[in-house]
Amino acid sequence: MADGKKTYYIDVGRGEISQSATASSWNFKVDANDEEITMLREEFDQNYSTDWQNFFRAHVPYVQYHYDRENDAQDQSLLRIYEMIHKLGDQEAKSHIESMGILPGNK
Repeated sequence: MADGKKTYYIDVGRGEISQSATASSWNFKVDANDEEITMLREEFDQNYSTDWQNFFRAHVPYVQYHYDRENDAQDQSLLRIYEMIHKLGDQEAKSHIESMGILPGNK
């Protein structure tokens, strides 16, 4: 691509980004430049870190989900991931994320 973008395949559940459609399963296809894919990778890393914090806190039964800052952080991180995939994704990715009704102004 002339604008420096490459095609990547994203598995949101596992936080994987690959340039091979056949290397592993994937949910979304995006076209991104190096800076954009680095930003997406950082969001996945942040989400993974928060997920581990949640795992260890899961043994604290008196903290309800909606009062837990780590859950809020993970929700916001996932929302940013989906926003980025929506921005960079092909039409199928955009349509799927829109159908989820999670983006602001798209409920």
